[in-house]
Amino acid sequence: MTTQNRGQFSSRLGFVLAAAGAAVGLGNIWGFPTQAAQHGGGAFLLVYLILVFALAYPVLVAELLIGRHGQANSVRSLMALGQKKLAVFTGLAGIFTVCLILSFYAIVAGWLLSYLLGAGLRLGGLDAAAKWSEHFGFVRNTLFTLVFMAMTAFVVSRGVSQGLENWSKRLMPMLFALLLALIGFMLTREGAAEGLARYLTPDLSALGDPALLLSATGQAFFSLGLGVGAMMVYGSYLKADSNLPKLALSVTLVDTSVAFLAGLLILPAMYAAQNLGVQIHGSDGNLVSSSTLVFDLLPALFAKLGALGPWVALAFFLLMGIAAITSSINILELPVSFVAEETRLSRAQATWLIGAGVSLLALAILWQFDRLFGLVISVSTQYLQPFVGLLLCVFTGWVWHRHRCLEALAEGSSTLATSSVLRFWRWYVKWVCPLLIAALLAQSFR
Repeated sequence: MTTQNRGQFSSRLGFVLAAAGAAVGLGNIWGFPTQAAQHGGGAFLLVYLILVFALAYPVLVAELLIGRHGQANSVRSLMALGQKKLAVFTGLAGIFTVCLILSFYAIVAGWLLSYLLGAGLRLGGLDAAAKWSEHFGFVRNTLFTLVFMAMTAFVVSRGVSQGLENWSKRLMPMLFALLLALIGFMLTREGAAEGLARYLTPDLSALGDPALLLSATGQAFFSLGLGVGAMMVYGSYLKADSNLPKLALSVTLVDTSVAFLAGLLILPAMYAAQNLGVQIHGSDGNLVSSSTLVFDLLPALFAKLGALGPWVALAFFLLMGIAAITSSINILELPVSFVAEETRLSRAQATWLIGAGVSLLALAILWQFDRLFGLVISVSTQYLQPFVGLLLCVFTGWVWHRHRCLEALAEGSSTLATSSVLRFWRWYVKWVCPLLIAALLAQSFR
């Protein structure tokens, strides 16, 4: 595949839905509420919102800009700016990081599929089969992880307009409808008000916790899919007349809205479960579970809802499954675009090859789950993503010639060409973003 025959998004709406669908995923509906519950509730929400607009949004614009300018995979797009050795290192570091992310992401998504199937089996009266589907075990985890990876590879192999854009247009409206319906239901449950208060009322004493800052930084990057070059690839599928700041803002607002709404669902659900006798905190005051919160607490809540439980479980895990697939296709697109453009493999061949490699990595994590699962999540999302994001800021602010960078950003809007906002943005990405990321990373090692 060459840059001349790369796919393109057919419309602005198609890009926003696809890019937002790529950003909206388990990071929003699984990761964000879990982190908020563990790090001060409203305090985490406040810091997260600040970091999304003060740090993640400018970096998103930078990634999309580099991609649109380069019209190629992430490595080639960075090489077009200069400093080829650093470009190759940065691009490959992003591809390595995204493969790590997809390996644990597929495992979690496999759990979602297993619980979704379990809810369907219960509605059909097949309780024994449902128990197997919902029981944590190597065989079950392996099976559903591979099924999810096959689903993801199928969509990505279809290309940009028929795969990424087409499926995002179908699934994103469904995701919003299910999310709002579940929030409306959950807020009517006894105990939900306590969870809502914890979510919306900042615990200011938690703001000084370094773990909160590190977690919120990693969540901002993970939620928007930044710091790996994935959004750079999406930018490479944009037309030259696209207004990048507006498109990036639309994606950021949609993604952040879903994360906020997910908090309105999960935290009230936790305290509704507690009201029904489900233990959500241990003797030390921390959550009983963190990375597996959704799978430990919410099924227990659904089980206490009587005949309504399987229906609520079906809707909830369908919502989670949609979020997972819209994001995983974006994650897989990054290494696929690189392999397809740098080798003689077709897009389909590259997709299934990379999918097989990530599946093997996921199986290794499952084999040594207690040792590797949490470690891979922490290393990839809290350290590698911000680090690669810092390097992308260096490319935008220091490697890319100032005049050419501003000229590329002004494409698509005649008003931007004479706006001082462009110069401020580049100064901000050149100085503020790298220093902020470096400070947050340094804080984590104290």
